[in-house]
Amino acid sequence: MFTLSSSRKYLSRIRIMLAPLDWKSVAKTRVLFLCIGNACRSPMAEGFARAHGSDVLDVQSAGLAPALAVVPLTHHVMLEKNIDLGDCYPKEMEHVEGEIDLIINMSGHDLPQRTKAQVEVWDVRDPIGESDRVFRQVRDEIEQRVLDLIARLRSRKSAASEALPAVRAARPVEG
Repeated sequence: MFTLSSSRKYLSRIRIMLAPLDWKSVAKTRVLFLCIGNACRSPMAEGFARAHGSDVLDVQSAGLAPALAVVPLTHHVMLEKNIDLGDCYPKEMEHVEGEIDLIINMSGHDLPQRTKAQVEVWDVRDPIGESDRVFRQVRDEIEQRVLDLIARLRSRKSAASEALPAVRAARPVEG
């Protein structure tokens, strides 16, 4: 246990006791979005996840066979949603940092190696070489799937935080 106290006039006489918390039960889910080139679908998913789910997600993206750069049309259609992928670049799975809890596989292929992470397969069309209209359709489908993922994870986080012990006030301290 630890005690929080304040030197402010009204708070200095009250101690708030907190029971130790199991932060793992409310920790962010570490997600890897995976596609073939890490140039279209997975950067879109990473962008939406960062923009809308940073409270429940730590995200990265990678490709099975990374392209040289994120496709300019990917940047363009994401900017239409006010999401800037400016610092995003294609990476191999080997360059993923840290452990991953969940892999969202949009590649249409099996993973090249075994993983301890849970794997969820999203059947999303590869827009590479397609029209602006197709890129926008793919973007909108990925956005909805990411928002659904975030909603699922928020409901788990809410349930986990309800199970944590409540903060309780201790007796006033004589001063």
